[in-house]
Amino acid sequence: MLSLCLPTAMMDSNKMTINLALFGMTQSGKSSAGNILLGSTDFHSSFAPCSVTKDCSLGRSCHFHSFMRRGGQEVTLQVQVLDTPGYPHSRLSKKHVKQEVREALAHHFGQEGLHLALLVQRVDVPLCEQEESSPVQMIQSKANSHLTSLFQELLGHAWKNYTAILFTHAEKIEEAGFNEDEYLHEASDTLLTLLNSIQHRYIFQYKKGNSFNEQRLKTLERIMEFIKENCYQVLTFK
Repeated sequence: MLSLCLPTAMMDSNKMTINLALFGMTQSGKSSAGNILLGSTDFHSSFAPCSVTKDCSLGRSCHFHSFMRRGGQEVTLQVQVLDTPGYPHSRLSKKHVKQEVREALAHHFGQEGLHLALLVQRVDVPLCEQEESSPVQMIQSKANSHLTSLFQELLGHAWKNYTAILFTHAEKIEEAGFNEDEYLHEASDTLLTLLNSIQHRYIFQYKKGNSFNEQRLKTLERIMEFIKENCYQVLTFK
């Protein structure tokens, strides 16, 4: 059972913990993106001709002191990130991956809640409607189009308010002579439809031109904007 709530600890303390979950296809860059968010190498990430991540795992960042100000006070931030197996997976069945993710969400975020689900998508891999086993389906529900299935099954009817797209390998946009706006203008109808449904919440993550800490800071600042828009509400799993 899914529900929405506003953690009182988040409003009464100068310390804040945000909970994030990563979803994506094999080799989309989930684990690498998670490491950037955490500022660590908690998640194994490597190139391989098969799916690398086989189990859900939770990583915790160090404390970001004076990350932001709220109510005139400086706030210390900690980030918790749930990494999940690729969907579809080269070795695990879709049913197994769904069950693994469902149990992990309940175990790690059952009480504290999930602030944001990040759908990790490589910029150089088009998101196409015919990909019926894509993570989009894993996140969405059975509705009226191909872009409907597992997100609602896992996150409930409010999934659209708690989902953002994290574009990885964004440096390839510049290498191709595009900017971000031009890239989105040329994107597939499937991707544009998804972006419209989630109120255009997206982040471009670059591996070139920015230091590791700078990239992490920019990504977290963008994520906090989305969380503030939701008034710090979370999805809980019971």
